[in-house]
Amino acid sequence: MKVILTEKITKLGNIGDTVEVKTGFARNYLLPNNKAMRFTKENVALFEAKKAELQARQDAARKTAESFVDAVKNAKLHMIRQAGDTGQLYGSVSTRDIARMLKEVANVSVESAQVMLGAPIKTIGAFDTQIALHPDVIVPVKVYVAQTQDEIDALVAGKVLTFGTKKVEEEPSSEEKAEEQVEEKPAEEAKAEVAE
Repeated sequence: MKVILTEKITKLGNIGDTVEVKTGFARNYLLPNNKAMRFTKENVALFEAKKAELQARQDAARKTAESFVDAVKNAKLHMIRQAGDTGQLYGSVSTRDIARMLKEVANVSVESAQVMLGAPIKTIGAFDTQIALHPDVIVPVKVYVAQTQDEIDALVAGKVLTFGTKKVEEEPSSEEKAEEQVEEKPAEEAKAEVAE
């Protein structure tokens, strides 16, 4: 189904873009939530007449989102959960849990779809995630999951937690991962040269 977007949607397009989407996505999400209009001559003319108003509404939404950035960055997302001897959680921490915690801690309402977690958290540790307050305003946050407040304090301090034979520590940042890959590459090249 061809639609005209009435607001910016991540991975789909900006205001005014004409995009082809699956019928179910348009009927069940975009059209009922006023995020798009069906592509017809009448709607194209209607969109052009409302374009300035829609752009102003989008700019206001971005400014509102930017006003919550500091509150989200400073939020202490510490979750106490039950876990086994190996650090494996009984259950998991989902995007819904993080959205609820953000409402409690920072008084910022977000939907679970705005939490860019990827996969649910199933172990104890420190995890990097992002909160999309607006398609243009994405805030990185750190989520700490442990069994007690003392364990959370240790994770925040960067200490290593040991469960049986397994060690749990803060996840390396994406910059640290990139540095590790750069360091490993010369060693692999040296091995290849020796083999020749």
